[in-house]
Order: sequence, then C-alpha cells, then structure tokens
Amino acid sequence: MDQEIGHRLKAIRTRLGLSQRHLARVSGVANATISQIEAARLNPTVSMLKKVLDGIPMSLSEFFADDFEAVDRIFFRAEELTEIADGGVSFRQVGANLHNKAIQLIKECYQPGAGTGRHAMTHEGEECGIVLSGRLEVTVADKTEVLRAGDAYYFRSDQPHLFRNPGNEPCELITACSPPSF
Repeated sequence: MDQEIGHRLKAIRTRLGLSQRHLARVSGVANATISQIEAARLNPTVSMLKKVLDGIPMSLSEFFADDFEAVDRIFFRAEELTEIADGGVSFRQVGANLHNKAIQLIKECYQPGAGTGRHAMTHEGEECGIVLSGRLEVTVADKTEVLRAGDAYYFRSDQPHLFRNPGNEPCELITACSPPSF
C-alpha cells in the first residue's frame, strides 16, 4: 500500500498545482520526506501522513476514498469499510467520504509495537474509544495510560496525543471523532 500512498499523494499534489517544496513549506514536513513518500521509498506513519495532508488541506479519509459516495448510505458490510491507514496500523472507517458529516467512526487495529508515530497529533474536536482486545498505550498531553479490553478514553483532540500497542498481540478498538479529522 505504501506505493499506492506515494502515487496518490503525487497525483493529488500535481492536480492541485502544488510543488513538493510548497507542500513541504505549508505542512512543515521536509521536502526530502515528501519526495521519499511519493517515490514509495518511505512508508509514512499515520501522524506523518496527516501532517503532510494538513498542508493541502485534506483529511486522511478523503485521501484514501476511492470515490465520493453518491447517496447517503445507511449500512456498510465489513469489506466495505474504508481503510485509511497503512503498515502496522489499520483504521477501517465507516463510510468513504465524511465531508459534511459530524462523526467519524473507526475500527482500529494496532499490531504489536505499532503506533501512530513519534510525532503527536492535534486537531479540532473530541475523540473517544473503547479497547476490544489487547493493550493500547494512550498519551494525551503529559498523561500516559495503558488500556486493556473494556477500558476507554475520551479527550479534546487539540491536546497532543499518540497511540501505541505495547503488547505482544494485536490491539483492536472502536473509536469516534467529532468532527471527522482523518
């Protein structure tokens, strides 16, 4: 999927008439990093890709959406959930295009040792989640907790936050974010 991310990023950037240097400047991500992502030599973490896309601006769900949904759908089969992450982290979102939607609902899975990256994320709104299985280390501002199945979190998303699986088994959880920010 990292090759697909690179091709997609380059196609969107060129369609919008943005140079790599301009995108680097407005996103705060090094030009060399954007070049490596586009050439599929670097598989970005979720937080890194979000930071790059903030310079466009575009959400992760818009980036990964194959097509805009023509009608308001009500039901989604498991195989129809939109994957908006890559690598050791899976974010399977309900619905492809969340433009003009109030809530983003995601089934997340972190493989052992995987996380959202070294750089904390911040964005507008609030988010919450409940761990279904495994363990998840959640850092919000200067507070860190390891959550287990049945544990949950809820915080304002303008606080710097990170997620990581410190365990030896995959961690699955259901999360919600309002407004949609990925």
